[in-house]
Amino acid sequence: MENNNSVFKITKNLTITCFIAGVIIALVYYITAPVAAQKQIELKNKTMQSLVKNADDFKSVSGKTDWYEAKQGSSTVAYVLPAESKGYGGAITMLVAVTPDGKVIGFSILSHNETPGLGANASKDSFTSQFKGKTAEDLLVVKDKSNHKNIQAMTGATITSRAVTKGVKEAVEKVTTFTGGK
Repeated sequence: MENNNSVFKITKNLTITCFIAGVIIALVYYITAPVAAQKQIELKNKTMQSLVKNADDFKSVSGKTDWYEAKQGSSTVAYVLPAESKGYGGAITMLVAVTPDGKVIGFSILSHNETPGLGANASKDSFTSQFKGKTAEDLLVVKDKSNHKNIQAMTGATITSRAVTKGVKEAVEKVTTFTGGK
């Protein structure tokens, strides 16, 4: 009898402990989730502002998920939209800023799993600056150092270079289709 009683006590104690731990986790989530969501919005706003420095305001584009219209006064100076492509280490997610007539202003990599020191260099200015002012036709990865019209592949990270370029190109094509290239 005493053995059954001790198993019952252990089970009861574990159940109570799990219930209390679950309540604590739920309470912490309830308190921190809104703060984390607000920080995520602030980070996205800072990223958009850093991409389109001359914008006064960012407005959601109706009918488009996570698209923003960058306004300067009453005119639209850019569209900021998410892009994703598969790199060497998995998905690369970015925010891309494109002019209404389909030219890249810039992009910011939000997350990636690329190799440190190689593919992770895709967020460095030496690579990102190549995209500025390019249209969809110019967004082609090349290894020829004398070709300045297209995007120079990063040494040792051609797959990442192609993935980022593909994501940016798709964003440019979406904006061009949306605006009609105006």
